[in-house]
Amino acid sequence: MKLGEQKQLDIKEGLKSGVPIVIGYIPIAMAFGILAKTEGVSLLDTMLFSVLVFAGASQFMALNLLAVGVGAGEIILATLLMNFRHFLMSASLAAKLEDQRKRWIPLAAFAITDETFSVAALRQGTLTLNYLLPMEYAAYGSWLGGTALGYLLGSALPELVKASMGVALYAMFTAILVPAVRKSKVVTILALGAGILNTVLSYSRIVTSGWSLILTILFVAAAGAWIFDGEEVERDE
Repeated sequence: MKLGEQKQLDIKEGLKSGVPIVIGYIPIAMAFGILAKTEGVSLLDTMLFSVLVFAGASQFMALNLLAVGVGAGEIILATLLMNFRHFLMSASLAAKLEDQRKRWIPLAAFAITDETFSVAALRQGTLTLNYLLPMEYAAYGSWLGGTALGYLLGSALPELVKASMGVALYAMFTAILVPAVRKSKVVTILALGAGILNTVLSYSRIVTSGWSLILTILFVAAAGAWIFDGEEVERDE
């Protein structure tokens, strides 16, 4: 197959692989736009959230923290910790990429999400930027479009529809968490522990809401690293 034909094939496959992600992102992004408008965030700032951050869980978390008056520094730190896994995902895909055109790699790294990483990591055969970039930026475009739609059209939607979209984030978390929980008791314990610890810290008011989340992330991440490292040592022995 000629180089040009292979490039076109990779682009088409990338766009095709991005379709399910696009379908899933639009309602969640719309929910974010609706909630941002409800919290009094301007359209410009709402769009900048999605344009610059492009991380659904972190954007919803930031809205919640803003609503309770958490400072910018705590929100930034919590977002960094929550998205730290993206460094690992980027490194993993960079090692797998057959196409190493360096000027495009930062664009590919920026648009990595849990969903696009999963699709790219499980792809059979070689991974190229011609495949990865169309898939990622189809998802990115749907996230931006969904955010704008939610903000602009949210007030016109029936209350039942808006309420149902409000649980979209929880559905996304559940879809990510449940398969891992079913495979590992350790993940179950860590997830329950995170929920309990954050609840205790929040209601005891020992620290602010922002710091309760940050401390929970740090503690559970450290506990998970220690437990899984111990499991690997036992397997080696």
